[in-house]
Amino acid sequence: FEQLKARLSAEGLFDEENKKPIPFLPRKIAVITSPTGAVIHDIINIVSRRFANVHIEIFPVRVQGEGAAQDIVSAIQLMNLRADADVAILARGGGSLEDLSAFNTETVSRAIFASKIPMISAVGHETDFTIADFVADMRAPTPSAAAELVVPLKDELRRRILELESALKHRIYTQIERYRNVLSDMSKRLIHPQKNIQMLRLKLDEITERLIFQMNKHLIQQRERLFWKTDRLNNLSVFTVLSRGYGIVRTVPKAVIVKDADAVEIGGEIEILLEKGALRCRVEGKSSWQNKLMKKP
Repeated sequence: FEQLKARLSAEGLFDEENKKPIPFLPRKIAVITSPTGAVIHDIINIVSRRFANVHIEIFPVRVQGEGAAQDIVSAIQLMNLRADADVAILARGGGSLEDLSAFNTETVSRAIFASKIPMISAVGHETDFTIADFVADMRAPTPSAAAELVVPLKDELRRRILELESALKHRIYTQIERYRNVLSDMSKRLIHPQKNIQMLRLKLDEITERLIFQMNKHLIQQRERLFWKTDRLNNLSVFTVLSRGYGIVRTVPKAVIVKDADAVEIGGEIEILLEKGALRCRVEGKSSWQNKLMKKP
């Protein structure tokens, strides 16, 4: 026993990385055990009580004595050939080491390891250990325990599903309410396009009024400056000066403007331009006009 166990262990038949996962809720369970006795009845009763919808297929074998090991190997191979079971239970009740010898054979161990269908070993009592227990994907302490491990309790599963459904609904409703609040806040901050256009039009009207006001103000200022400059130009006009009683003196015949009395010889002719008409005069004498203005008439 120990030598075979050590050799198979060295080959990796017991390694966790080689063990296949047991399905959570199998649709079909293959049970490899004796067709008579309490084991098969316990497994059927417990599985049916826990989850009645699961189908059970029994592969009857001898579980002790001559030919038992070959029966078990053939059943495992037939089960894999059919390939319609989701999980398998290899089971038998308690017994002596000799009674359990078929489950300590190399052929049974290698058949379990080669199985594509996950296998649960449920051989003997809780204190009984066989090489099949180490090779199997899961060990159950008893056949009844294997039946409880292989399927969940339907009522418990239904309760758990309802809890998850309630939690999921609550989460969905919470998310919907949160998004509804976000959408509501965004809607409040968003301005309706028509209202936005109206606001832009009002702003445009305001800018237009301000622009017209500034333009009119500028035009008035420029008009006043123009009037002021025009008035200054008018005051400096020759005609305006002549209208105030002044005259323009020119020499004759060259018509040179006379600014200095010394520019004209005594006896020379000059022409005086007035607002209305002109005078032709002969120079008879010269004097300072400042002295003339100082004298009283």
